[in-house]
Amino acid sequence: MGLISAGLVSLNSVLADQWKEYFICDAMPADVLMCRGEKRNATGNNRGNDNVISNGSGIVVNEGQAMIITDQGKIVEFCAEAGKFTYDSSSSPSIFTGKLGENLLAIFKELGERFAYAGEVGKDQRVYYFNIKDMLDNKFGTPNPIPFRVVDARIGLDIDVSLRCSGTFTYKIVDPMTFYTKRCGNRKEFRRDTDNLDAALKADFISALQPCVGKLSALQIRPSELPLHTAELETVMKEALNASWTEEQGISIGKISITTVDVPKEQQDKITEAQMYSNSAIAGAHLVGSLGDAMVDAANNANGAVNGILGVNMMAGGVGGTISDLLGGTAAPAAPAAAGWTCPTCGKTGVTGNFCPNCGDPFDEKDIEWMD
Repeated sequence: MGLISAGLVSLNSVLADQWKEYFICDAMPADVLMCRGEKRNATGNNRGNDNVISNGSGIVVNEGQAMIITDQGKIVEFCAEAGKFTYDSSSSPSIFTGKLGENLLAIFKELGERFAYAGEVGKDQRVYYFNIKDMLDNKFGTPNPIPFRVVDARIGLDIDVSLRCSGTFTYKIVDPMTFYTKRCGNRKEFRRDTDNLDAALKADFISALQPCVGKLSALQIRPSELPLHTAELETVMKEALNASWTEEQGISIGKISITTVDVPKEQQDKITEAQMYSNSAIAGAHLVGSLGDAMVDAANNANGAVNGILGVNMMAGGVGGTISDLLGGTAAPAAPAAAGWTCPTCGKTGVTGNFCPNCGDPFDEKDIEWMD
């Protein structure tokens, strides 16, 4: 009775699998990267084996999807083009496909194989769909400062700063067969969050970010300009992650967006100062402003305004030429050192500096008429 029972089970199993199947995967949620194809049969036949794809079955691939077919655990078909396809290479025959005589012989052969397995199917065929759209909104931030060399040969700037940045990146499956083989395997579905993929990718991303950001310093850009050079950053990041992502997992980095860049204030001030003094007009104006402040302080000198202004006069005399050079000759001309000049305010004669040591009145070109 056991053999007869096995024979009936085998016959029913073979006949149930004669109907051609229709496989499709509806819209995949954003967090699902792979799922098994859903078999649909309008006849209401629910007795067919889920692990059998009859010859001639239809398979639909939607936009943003890729599909593979496995037979006995091995990938035998791959498709990344949207459309409806007919599977005509199955090892499970159907009387509804091809020549009837040939199919009947193949069916009886199939019946014999299932009889040997007590009516069970001695094969495994599956359809898997992959989400090949960009996986968005993967946030990142540097937990530790990244060394960044700021170089500008035009102004002689060469300084190392500690940089922190944050933003988002995208990634996508570019090789579904590698992703299936080395990452997800023959499970019902693979989710990016519950299967810890995002956490692992983010750790790899942060690890590769430091040397890649360092390479951008060769472009002689400032830290604040990093958000404008994401295209270059994407290129070097793809090179850095090619082995661990693309070759090992079938995944590639996509767009990178840097939203914040932070440098310690004291280091940013050094960069700003170097920029300021690289411009002669700005540097001269800053120096003149400093002299003006010094004169105000001198007037409030507790030891007397005259002594304070004498000190400022000596300083101004020493840097007068420098100011003139920085401002392009717009500073007041130095007084003749030999003859001196006479102060029109208090009448002191023989003054050789730019300010009267007695009353602090500044030298002016019109004072030449009082010169000895």
